[in-house]
This record gives sequence, C-alpha cells and structure tokens, in this order.
Amino acid sequence: MAPNGLPNHVMAPVWKCLHMTKDLREQKHSYWEFAEWIPIAWKWHLLSELEAAPYLPQEEKSPLFSVQREGLPEDGTLYRINRFSSITAHPERWDVSFFTGGPVWALDWCPVPEGATASQYVALFSSPDMNETHSLSQLHSGPGLLQLWGLGTLQHESCPGNRAHFVYGIASDHGCVWDLRFCPSGAWELPGTPRQAPLLPRLGLLALACSDGKVLLFSLPHPEALLAHQPPDAVKPSIYKVQSVATLQVGSMHMSDPSECGQCLSLAWMPTRPHYHLAAGYYNGMVVFWNLLTNSPLQRIQLPDGSMKVYPFQCFLAHDQAVRSLQWCKANSHFIASAGSDRKIKFWDLRRTYEPINSIKRFLSTELAWLPSYNGVTVAQDNCYASYGLCGIHYIDAGYLGYKAYFTAPRKGTVWSLSGSDWLGTIAAGDTSGELIAAILPDMALNPITVKRPVERRFPIYKADLMPYQDSPEGQDHSSASSGALNPPKARTYAETVNHHYLLFQDTDLSSFHGLLHREPMLRMQEGEVHSRLCLDRLPLEAIHKVRFSPNLDSYGWLISGGQSGLVRIHFIRGLTSPLGHRMQLESQAHFHAMFQPSSPTEGSGFCPTSHFLLPSP
Repeated sequence: MAPNGLPNHVMAPVWKCLHMTKDLREQKHSYWEFAEWIPIAWKWHLLSELEAAPYLPQEEKSPLFSVQREGLPEDGTLYRINRFSSITAHPERWDVSFFTGGPVWALDWCPVPEGATASQYVALFSSPDMNETHSLSQLHSGPGLLQLWGLGTLQHESCPGNRAHFVYGIASDHGCVWDLRFCPSGAWELPGTPRQAPLLPRLGLLALACSDGKVLLFSLPHPEALLAHQPPDAVKPSIYKVQSVATLQVGSMHMSDPSECGQCLSLAWMPTRPHYHLAAGYYNGMVVFWNLLTNSPLQRIQLPDGSMKVYPFQCFLAHDQAVRSLQWCKANSHFIASAGSDRKIKFWDLRRTYEPINSIKRFLSTELAWLPSYNGVTVAQDNCYASYGLCGIHYIDAGYLGYKAYFTAPRKGTVWSLSGSDWLGTIAAGDTSGELIAAILPDMALNPITVKRPVERRFPIYKADLMPYQDSPEGQDHSSASSGALNPPKARTYAETVNHHYLLFQDTDLSSFHGLLHREPMLRMQEGEVHSRLCLDRLPLEAIHKVRFSPNLDSYGWLISGGQSGLVRIHFIRGLTSPLGHRMQLESQAHFHAMFQPSSPTEGSGFCPTSHFLLPSP
C-alpha cells in the first residue's frame, strides 16, 4: 500500500505522469511568446456603475447552501453570499466557495511557469440570467461579463491565507461564451516586470468561443498593474470595456458570413511552442484553424484601433453536426481529436484531413480529455443514447494499439464536463446529478482488459443535493429534511427553487484514502451508480457544468468546479500529492529563480525580484 492508503499498482501511473509531464513541458513549452500582444493601459476603459449594470449577472445573492465534511462534526450552518463574494477557506479541508451570479458554462486556469510561486487566477463566464436558454442553431449576441478571479498562492503545505476575490471583469457584447482557453505557455510574465507606460505586465492570452460565431483573443494584464491606474473613488467591482487584440472569423476578406458556420462551441490551443495555431469547432460541424502569427495579407487585416482580424488557413468538415469538443495531442501537434453531436469521435492527422485516422460511433459525447502519456482520449457522455449500465466515462484508444474501450466510471446522469490532470494521470468529471468524482487511469500501454477492481481507482470529491427547508431555514435540522432527496421538488424556475430549497454539499475527506472502499462517501457513490433516480422535470440547480484541474506544477492538486447554481468550489486532493511532486516543485523554483532573478535589486524601476516567490506567512 502507498502512504496515502491506495494500492501501489493504482499510484504507479501517477508517479510516472509526474516525470513524463515535467520532461514533456521542458521540451514543448516556452517562457515567452506573442511579444507584440502586450496590454495597453489606455485601452482599458473603466465603466461607471450605470454603464456596467447591463453586463452584470442578475442574481445579487447566492442560493442558500450548506457544507458537510466527512469526519468533521456538522454545524448546520446555512450560507448565502453576495455576488462576487466568497467564504473563507476551511482551516482543515482548505475548500473554498464563491458566487459568480449565474450558471457557469466556461472556465479555465491561467497557466503559470513551473517554479513561479505566484498567485493563481481563473477566468470564467456565467450566464446573466439563471433561467436563460439558447437555441444552438441560431447566432446569439448580447451583453455578458467575463470574470477573472484571484485565488492567491495555492500551496500544498498550508491553507490559503486569502479569500478568493473578484479581480476585474470584461464587458462583452458577443453573447454567451461556450468555451475559453488560455495560451498554454509563454504568455505570463512577472507582475513586477518593468514596462514603459502605457504598457502593462501581461498575465496571459485568453481566447473566447462566442455564440455570435466569433473567437476573441484578449491580452490580460496583471491585476496589480491595471488597478493601479484606477482613480481613488473608483466603483467596485471593477468592470472594463476593452477591444480584443484579435478577432478570429470564418471565411475570407471578401466572403465572411458568421451565420454560415453558426455558433462557436469549442476551442483548442496548439499545445506545443510557439502555440501559433488555434482551432475552433462550430455548430455546422466545421473545424477551423487560424495562424496567429501569419503575415499574409489574405489572412490578417490590421484595423484602425490597433486590433486585427484573422481569417483561417485551414478548415474541414469534421462532423455532420455540431463539434462539441476538441483536444490536441500534447506530445505531437499533428494530431487532434474531435467529438460531435453526430455521436462520433474522430482522430485526425492535420497533414491529411481528407479522412480521419479513426472514427468511432458510440454515444453522444460532451467533452474530451487527452492526457500526454496516453494514446487515446477519455470521453464524457450524455445519457440520452447510452445503453443501460454503460453511461459514464470511457477511455477510447486512438487506434494504434487496438484496445477496446475501457469503462472508467459509470454515471447515471449526463456528464457535462471532464478534465484531466497531466501531473496526476487523473480525470475529474461533474454531472447533472451534482456529483463530482475523480478516477486514476491505469497504464494504458498495457491492455486495460487486465485491469482488476476498477472501483479502487475512483472516488467522490463531493455530492450536491437539493434539499427542502421549512419556514425557518436557519434553525432547521438537516436530518429532518433529508427525506426531501427521495421526493425531489418539481420547481421549474430558479425563483421557485431557491424559495423553498437549499443546496447541501457533502465533501469527502481527500487528505487520505485509507479504508476508502468502506467509507460513507464511497458507499454513497456506489449506491448512486446503481440505483440513482434522475428527476428531469425540474431545474437541476445542483448540476455541475464545468470542471478543471490546475495545469500548474505549484498547484497541481487543486480542482475547481462550477455549475447551474453559480457557486464555484475549489478543492485540494491532498491524498494524490507526493514527496516526488514536492521535490519537483523545489527544483523548478530554484531553476526559475536562477533564470529570472536580476543581478541587482535596483535594475528596473518598480521591479521587486523576491516578493513574488516568498510563501505567505501562515
């Protein structure tokens, strides 16, 4: 048995992934790319309270919720937090919760170089209205808000000292954002990097897939540098209007019609340096590729405001219906996988796009995850076409090894989101029933038919349930309301749901996995995999729409999730971290210090060479 309580044969792929990911990133990632896209202070227009109002999510208060943590006494506290507010991290379990104001459908971590012990940030988009629906067959535009949240320095040795906080927002008129992706590397620089005004230190490059058919590219500045330009009496929260550095469109200069391809539903950024290709999947089944560094006058037009329009250099019809997900192979950028609403998963060689390498028709897929050490993708699925007992998460070989699909974890409801951790060889999935689980993948270089007891490889992170309460919710006993889970309410709107119900989050103790198979959260998960009942005629307030593992070495055990309620939760899977990972962190920090620490503290005005690397006081 490993020290965390899991069998050694289960943990062996995790230790292997740490070495492989470290070596791969040293070969494929870079420290600096896209030097021409630096944020400019005067382009960021701070909106007044009246100007920002149409872009803000409508809900100013979160639904009532409570958290039960395995192994800790229940205090029965019910929370209701304000929009753009959070609650303090739990001192023992370190979980964090904050409220975005609307259902979360797009979410991503900002990548940070290995060894840079800097603050962690996440970008997300939440729908303005809790009851809003969209037709995918039509383009949609309207006001919305892209949110950037600061999480502080997420370490493995101490509880986060600061609350999650809303840093700034970007007002957009391009409708919903169905997917957003940060540039994998080379877009982050030190917050104290000396820049000649009006240039600002860059936090990252962010691409948005919008419901009006466009892909927008934003160069985000570090919050400290941007907020320093605010007047002392500036309105909070800080909402800005800014022009994107590039707008990526389908078609060409003489024939550009966004309605031809429909809404943009998925994005994938080229994972190897210099990251100059961006792929997008559209409603009509097209996959489109742009060259972000092109100088061709046929593909790139410079606009008077300094931004530019970029047209694709390659596109092909990948599916008969909407492209739901795209995933690039992180070891070789010639290969990409796509999943469409035509129930097909296809593997492509971009040098020969006239036919796929492999095409599998199984079920309706919602999202893919391609880990660097595997010759295939992990697939989340909708339950509408699934055979009885086979709905859930599967690993599908690309075709090179010829292995049959490996059933990673059964699920009763639709799995909306799937995320893989390159460092841990682990996937996490959130579904419509409100359950977030993780599963450690076996070594897929061997035939998975030999894998024994797959139940040992998966575990729950938390389960959200919608519970009824009486007239006095603050004083009620949770146990008296537990029977409400057996008879789910039939509320169709958000207002009807929150007036008489609250969310109960039941968290697993992730610090250790000793006796996992006999613990209450594990037994509850296994019971739900067999006998769970779905209620499809009410608003699924507990549903989880987006899950993302941190891609950064300094926070590789942290996981973020959000869904229909607008509540976003962050958890630390402490049991999967290891001394090997800690040693890699220390080595990377020493390497980063040696590369980027200046020879003397006086070089460059406003440059603090050490303040960004010291751990905060406990």
